[in-house]
Amino acid sequence: MSIQGLKKLQVWVRAKDFAVKAYKQVLPLLPPEEKWNLNQQIRRSATSVSANIAEGYGRFYYQDNVRFCYNARGSLEETLSHLLFCFEVGFISEGLYKELEKEGEEIEKMLNGYIAFLKKSKQGENEPGANYKVREDSEPYEFEPTEDPDGFEDTAH
Repeated sequence: MSIQGLKKLQVWVRAKDFAVKAYKQVLPLLPPEEKWNLNQQIRRSATSVSANIAEGYGRFYYQDNVRFCYNARGSLEETLSHLLFCFEVGFISEGLYKELEKEGEEIEKMLNGYIAFLKKSKQGENEPGANYKVREDSEPYEFEPTEDPDGFEDTAH
């Protein structure tokens, strides 16, 4: 996997460009009192979309990739929610909001298509270790009844 391969993945390109647009066109319009609140939330959620797609892309097993795409979709919805709020309180224009909303919906459709492709193709299904599950066996819980000086029995240790 490489950044060159990732650059060919259109859903990642669109998600990255969406984050760049949010940075350049939305964040400068937010009032100074939102510097540490809404500004940071939009930064994190917008960049999380392409970052999660990239992280999933770097995994060999398709179910890992799908899981990160679900995370990306959640971050996209979070970003769209923040943008709607920005519009409703008057931080951004209706035109900018509609443009970003449309782009977000297109990215969501692309993500859903990519998820469907990954599930159907099951890339990495036969990779060594793909079917292993990591878990730890817990120690058995042991107890011995003891007599309490008050006459109550304590059963847990």
